Amino acid sequence: MRRRGKSLVSIVVCAAALTISLGGCGSPNQTTNTNEETIEETIEESTDNSTEESTEAGTEEKTEESAEENTEVTEDAPEEADEEESSEEAEEESIPALRDCVEQKMGCRIGCAITGDEPWDIPLWNLVTTHFNAVTLGNELKPDSLFGYSVSTCPGTEETELNGETMTVPVLDYSRPEKILNKILKWNEVNPDRKIEVRGHVLLWHSQTPEWFFHEDYDKTKPYVTPEEMTKREEWYIREVLTHFTGEESPYKDLFYGWDVVNEAISDATGSYRTDAENPNEDLSEDRHGNNSSWWHVYQSEEFIINAFRFANKYAPADLELYYNDYNECVAKKRTGIIKLLEAVKAEEGAPGEGTRIDAMGMQGHYSVDSSPNDVEISAKAYGEVIGNVQITEWDLSATDGYDGSEEAMESEYEKQRKTYNLMYYGLQSAQNSGKVNITGITFWGTVDKYSWLNFRSNVGGGSTKNQKQCPLLFDSKYEPKPCFWVFADTN
Repeated sequence: MRRRGKSLVSIVVCAAALTISLGGCGSPNQTTNTNEETIEETIEESTDNSTEESTEAGTEEKTEESAEENTEVTEDAPEEADEEESSEEAEEESIPALRDCVEQKMGCRIGCAITGDEPWDIPLWNLVTTHFNAVTLGNELKPDSLFGYSVSTCPGTEETELNGETMTVPVLDYSRPEKILNKILKWNEVNPDRKIEVRGHVLLWHSQTPEWFFHEDYDKTKPYVTPEEMTKREEWYIREVLTHFTGEESPYKDLFYGWDVVNEAISDATGSYRTDAENPNEDLSEDRHGNNSSWWHVYQSEEFIINAFRFANKYAPADLELYYNDYNECVAKKRTGIIKLLEAVKAEEGAPGEGTRIDAMGMQGHYSVDSSPNDVEISAKAYGEVIGNVQITEWDLSATDGYDGSEEAMESEYEKQRKTYNLMYYGLQSAQNSGKVNITGITFWGTVDKYSWLNFRSNVGGGSTKNQKQCPLLFDSKYEPKPCFWVFADTN
């Protein structure tokens, strides 16, 4: 959050680097075209002009300060030390808060993902509360977490009522998300002018949903339930989660601004709906899935997707936004499939309890430093023409192949990263200015590099697939702003 001993000039000049990727928008080998280079040069020229002005102003200020200092009598060394410390703190505080900068430039939220014990990492929490006005819980609101991470067997059952019918349901455990939400609530109470809102993530997902949830008696050794029975379970689950966190009696009801209703339901391979046969090497009997969909296995159609948006519309407050969220969303074939899904959901729109509702498309934004910025702008406009509002929901940039994290490689990698973020951010501004889309949110998938999912491996949530260093985010592992930070701090 703070950078010691940097003048305004060096801060502006610092706006020059960044890198990271996660196979998303465009081919890793794709290079920026001439138009992109021209845009970058134009942006650089503007930065240079600002630098010159800042340098002149800074020189005048320092001259005045020096003159004043020379006329003063210093009584003792401790007093001088105090003055130096005060000056140093003033310079540290000159680092702008991203939440203010992005609001000024784009008029939208800026958020980050937090998970696990990260909110209790004090330097990280300071970054979150200073720079972001929204957070997404990385794992805590996913189905496996709400079932207490009892992924092999059902954690126990209880009786409930749904639409006048008694049914047996699994026991839900809200303790993990509540631990973080309570911390955010306390922050908001003490800091009403710097509140943080939360994005719910996610109600329905093929991954991180225990396999037993789709079987008779919640036992994965038994047959799959019928689509009719699964629809009851789907409605029950969505009702319980939304009511618990956003219902009138919930202490968290004013905390959430939106919720990802369905996540990653389009296939990378076919550009159509994700099925139960995406990966032939992944057995449906596994506890959780990274690729294959048991939702599809039960329904053999997209009915469960339409159901999810219908039930979310039924149980969510009217001011809670509802989203579809996906990755590789800039790949042309998959973009076409996502648009068809959005159109299918919109075709069923209606009043709560009758039809669906969808308020925005979530472009995850897991890109690479070599991804095409043009594709981000093209995709944002394409989704905007269907749905109106678009958000970047899990933004990060994976590193160049072969990046080893050394000091020598870092400078070059940070510069690549800065340029890519810069051009993509410019593309989002251009898309918004075109009138074809409204960018209503930007969220980064993490805060500091060392905690990024790209530095870890998971077979149910993606992450690193190689043994190489990654530096995908705006702050380095020492909690310092990287050159790419200044892309989003710029308000010109």
